[in-house]
Amino acid sequence: MKHKQPLLFEPYTIKDITFKNRIVMAPMCMYSSHNQDGKVENWHLTHYTSRAVGQVGLIVVEATSVTPQGRISAQDLGIWEDSQIEGLHTLTSMMKEYGTVPGIQLAHAGRKAGIDGEIIAPASTPFKEGDKEPKAMTKEEIEETIEAFRQGAIRAKKAGFEVIEIHAAHGYLINEFLSPAVNTRTDEYGGSKENQYRFLHEIISAIKTVWDGPLFVRISASDYSENGYTAEDYVQYAQWMKEDGIDLVDISSGGVLPVSVPSYPGYQVPFSETIKHGADIATGAVGLITTGIQAEEILQNNRADLIFLGRELLRDPYWPKNAAKELRYEIKPPVQYRFGW
Repeated sequence: MKHKQPLLFEPYTIKDITFKNRIVMAPMCMYSSHNQDGKVENWHLTHYTSRAVGQVGLIVVEATSVTPQGRISAQDLGIWEDSQIEGLHTLTSMMKEYGTVPGIQLAHAGRKAGIDGEIIAPASTPFKEGDKEPKAMTKEEIEETIEAFRQGAIRAKKAGFEVIEIHAAHGYLINEFLSPAVNTRTDEYGGSKENQYRFLHEIISAIKTVWDGPLFVRISASDYSENGYTAEDYVQYAQWMKEDGIDLVDISSGGVLPVSVPSYPGYQVPFSETIKHGADIATGAVGLITTGIQAEEILQNNRADLIFLGRELLRDPYWPKNAAKELRYEIKPPVQYRFGW
């Protein structure tokens, strides 16, 4: 008996880009640019293309730094100079060959940058005791960083990416501006919620001058601290993002403070639900989602629009095939695998 198509395998369109299903590979750092030049290596080609062969609808390439100073580690991918475009273009071409939409996460690590030399943040407080003290950014450095995101978007387009995600989560630079637990500025970039949002607003505006494709933002919807923000606070931010032209908010949590995060299957899904309905914006759910049944429940109950998978796709590049089997649905295999699937 043929079963009805699960929502997980329904196509999803944003602007003129259609994902063949609702399964997204979340950005995860590979720390594999071994020459510290931010360039794509064979590992990246193998790793991402395997998930495209596995029938993931959208792959968001790992946090890719818009400046050398903004790297989480010296081995991160970069998009701060034109010489990095060629490798990224090879990568997007290979993913597209298997029907996957290629996306990229543009990032700046702020005070959590793991590089030699000066690091920058909204204020001069380190992430935790013993960490390097960041320099509080000047207005000029804020403007330079916004321009670096714009240039990153230009290069992403040249490299063939069809979705851009702005990394505003996990305690990295943009998240540091958004959170009152870190942003102690007294100028127009700190104090009120409007001022805390200003840096992200200006990055979105700058990117939109050169990019008209789908634009996502990844957020940390809870700081897990009484000094920080909750998902309810992020509803306001998400409303502003929607006004600024953001198409989808990818809902993660934590990372801005060195506190323990209570994690369990689907622990971030309620944040997605709160923001999706509170701000009337499309969301992606992520965080210990491991089975097709769990993913389908999230979609059927209108708790998110896309399912972002991280570690589960590290464990199983063919997760879509196994999720379909679980949901008693057949998906089309790559032609080369038709006798094996």
